[in-house]
Amino acid sequence: MQRVTLRQRDGWQQTVEAQGLLFHTHEDGRPYWKEGVAYQFAPAQIETLESATAALQALCLQAVEHVLAQRRFREFGIPDFMIPVIEASWEQDEVSLVGRFDLAYEGQGPPKLLEYNADTPTSLLEAAVVQWFWLQDLLPHRDQFNSIHERLVEAWKRAKGFLPIAPVAFLHQDAEEDIQTVAYLRDTADKAGVPSLQMFIEDLGWDEARNLFVDLDGHPISAAFKLYPWEFMVKDAFGQHLAQLPRPCTFLEPPWKMLLSNKAILALLWELNPGHENLLPAYLDGPRELAGSGYAQKPLLGREGANVSLHRPGQPTLSAPLQPAYGAEGYVFQGLAPIPCLDGHYPVLGSWVVDGEPAGMGIRESEEPITGNSSAFVPHFILS
Repeated sequence: MQRVTLRQRDGWQQTVEAQGLLFHTHEDGRPYWKEGVAYQFAPAQIETLESATAALQALCLQAVEHVLAQRRFREFGIPDFMIPVIEASWEQDEVSLVGRFDLAYEGQGPPKLLEYNADTPTSLLEAAVVQWFWLQDLLPHRDQFNSIHERLVEAWKRAKGFLPIAPVAFLHQDAEEDIQTVAYLRDTADKAGVPSLQMFIEDLGWDEARNLFVDLDGHPISAAFKLYPWEFMVKDAFGQHLAQLPRPCTFLEPPWKMLLSNKAILALLWELNPGHENLLPAYLDGPRELAGSGYAQKPLLGREGANVSLHRPGQPTLSAPLQPAYGAEGYVFQGLAPIPCLDGHYPVLGSWVVDGEPAGMGIRESEEPITGNSSAFVPHFILS
C-alpha cells in the first residue's frame, strides 16, 4: 500500500463534472477529488480487505440477531414505537442496498473497523463511477477493487421482489452531494427496471384522511429510498406514522439498519467477539482499560467526524468541530486505530457492501487523524 503521484488529466474538472461529481472542489479552493495522486495496492492486500469486509458483515448480521433476541434496543436509543417495525423488517429479509465499512489499514496485518456507515453512506458516486473512469483514462492496464455499479443494479432487481408496484421516491436534502448521490442511485434503479421519481425529503407529507405518505401534489408515496437518517425520521412530525403495520411506505435502507448505523454496535461487536482481529475494543460506559493506551470518543449517532475526540497518551486531546445535533444520545469509547500517515495524509478505506456482499473501495484522506466533511477522496488501483 503506497501513496503515489501521477499526472493530472487535462480538463479533469469538466470530466468529473460530466460524470456527476459537481462538488469536486471545496468553496475555499481545496480539492475534494484529488487528481494527480492515488493509492496503490498489491492483489493480496485487496484480498485481505475483501475478506475482512465479508467477515465484518457477517458479524454485524449476527449482532442484529442478538439485539432482536435479547431485546437490547435501549442501548441503541431506539424509540419503543419503532421496535415492531425493525423486527418485521428483519423477519421479512428486506434488501439492504448499500453500506460502507470505514477501515484502518496499514497494508500489513488485519484491517480494523472504525465504524459502519450503514444507513446513509455517501462518497458512492466517487467510488463507483468517477474513480473507475479515472482508472480507464490513466491506467487502463491496471485493476481496481470496484464492482459497486454492477452490484447495485443487481440489488435493485432483487429489491423489486418486495417493493410495492409503484415508483420509488428518491428522497434527499437540499445539498449538492446528496442530490448527485441520489441521482446516481436512481440511475442504477432505472437500469434494473425500477420506476422512480426524485424529491426533497421536506416535500414528503402525510395525508391524515387517506392514512398514507404523499408528495406535494397529493400522489401516494408507497416506496422510497431516503438519503436521510432514520434517527432524524423518527423525530420528525410524521415519525409516529413510520410505525404503522402494515407500513404505509417501504423505505430503503430498511428499518433494521438503524441498529447498524448506530455506533453502539461497535461496543456490542466487541462484547460478542472479544479479540477479533478486525475489531477494536469498544465500550459504552467509559474507556475502561483504554484510558492508559488511548481511545477515540465518538457520539453514537454522529456523522462526518463531528464531535469525535482522540485521547492519546502524552498528547493534547484532538477534537473535531462540535455540532449540537450530536452527542446527547451518548458516546462510544473505542481503542485507537493504526491509521497510517503517508506523505502527511491519513487515509481511511471505505469498503462498500452492496446487498450484503463486498463490492469495492473508496478512500478518504485527511491531514489530521480524524476524517471529516472536508477530507478528500483519492482513487486507487491494484498492481497486477
